[in-house]
Amino acid sequence: MNVKAERISELTVNRLSVYLRCLDELSAQGVVTISSRSLAERFSLNSAQIRKDLAYFGEFGVRGLGYNIDDLRKHLTSILGLNAAHRVGVIGAGNLGTALANYEGFSGGSFAVVALFDSDPAKIGSQISGHIPIYDVADFARKATEISIDIAALAVPAHAANFALSTVVSAGIKAVLNFAPIRLNAPDGVKIKHVDLLVSLESLSYFLARSPLEAKAAFEA
Repeated sequence: MNVKAERISELTVNRLSVYLRCLDELSAQGVVTISSRSLAERFSLNSAQIRKDLAYFGEFGVRGLGYNIDDLRKHLTSILGLNAAHRVGVIGAGNLGTALANYEGFSGGSFAVVALFDSDPAKIGSQISGHIPIYDVADFARKATEISIDIAALAVPAHAANFALSTVVSAGIKAVLNFAPIRLNAPDGVKIKHVDLLVSLESLSYFLARSPLEAKAAFEA
């Protein structure tokens, strides 16, 4: 795989994930090859953007034939690091943490929630779905090493988020998914992805408050 020297933006990486899901769907339908134009038309994407994004990582298509779907899926899986299993530890065993543990979208994929951590004695020692244990958050560092956690998800209130981040970073975790309604500062060498449901809802509210033409222009900008 030949990655060009320029910095790859996070938006590009996000789009690669979208492309992979589209290719998975096409593969399940028995489609063997597809052009960037057909891929864009079928999934409401931008064909020029597809070609530009993929060009950062090499030449995958054949002029006149398009992309071999299974080959491109393998390349994108490798680029996104999905050929290795990732084990997720969730900080916070409340409603959101429990929902993450029960999320069926992880089933059979490259991600698995292997443990939850909480400070509530009433929750510690119990299990989610009969097999995902809840440990004391004070034991996070030891348990993270024992069960090979490499991604942490923070499902805690805003006031507890910085403590939770400090806990997982101190344990050597380099990848953090933050659901807490607060922006956290990533220490050097640590990547934080913020998932803010309120921001998404407010974006939808903005869309509803505009005329159709205004909203279309704003969201395409």
